[in-house]
Amino acid sequence: MPYLQLDVAGPYPVATKQRLADAMSQTYARMMAVDIRRITVAVRELGDGGLWRIAAEGEPPVPVAILMLDIRAGRPAELRMRVAQALCAHCIELLGLREDRLNVEFTQHSGDEMFHPALGGFSPDWSPGEAQACASVARVPPSAPPPSR
Repeated sequence: MPYLQLDVAGPYPVATKQRLADAMSQTYARMMAVDIRRITVAVRELGDGGLWRIAAEGEPPVPVAILMLDIRAGRPAELRMRVAQALCAHCIELLGLREDRLNVEFTQHSGDEMFHPALGGFSPDWSPGEAQACASVARVPPSAPPPSR
């Protein structure tokens, strides 16, 4: 954990998904001040017609995408919003997703719900002391734009 899972219709080339995983991992690690080795990114291609939402009442469902973020609990809503916006920007840039058809949902966990054998076991709980580091980092724009397709 964190686990960043994007559900899309797809399909996308492996190289594109790898660039997306790299961009999302770099951005998340920088903005949330976490060890990048703890981040896992999944791009789940559900196929044509696999994911829908009613965008306007009275209209038929339209194809959409959703980004589910399983993260440690405790981060301020403002920071989570900026992270969501930054990750969406990568999805839009690299996969061509429509902003109005991409949602983000957060599920927050305590550290003992995330186990990394290669990193010594459970993740530490997030602490308010990390908030200052995260807040100052989140205001700094990325050093480079996301890679192009």
